[in-house]
Amino acid sequence: MVMRLIVSAALIAVLGAAALAQQPTPPKTHLKVGDPAPNFTLRATDGKTYKLSDFKGQKNVVLAVYVLAFTGG
Repeated sequence: MVMRLIVSAALIAVLGAAALAQQPTPPKTHLKVGDPAPNFTLRATDGKTYKLSDFKGQKNVVLAVYVLAFTGG
């Protein structure tokens, strides 16, 4: 019984380490707090493509990202 627990814990640790190792590294940037955001293009859930520059002149822009939303993960 104790041996099964130890083997299970080791397996979970190995699988967890493998999952973390597969995550891509975030892109390098030289942006600092207060810097203007670079222009980017994203496709929204409504199927339309939006550019940050489309909102230039508006007071506030909010970008909401829902990680794993609608993916079953």
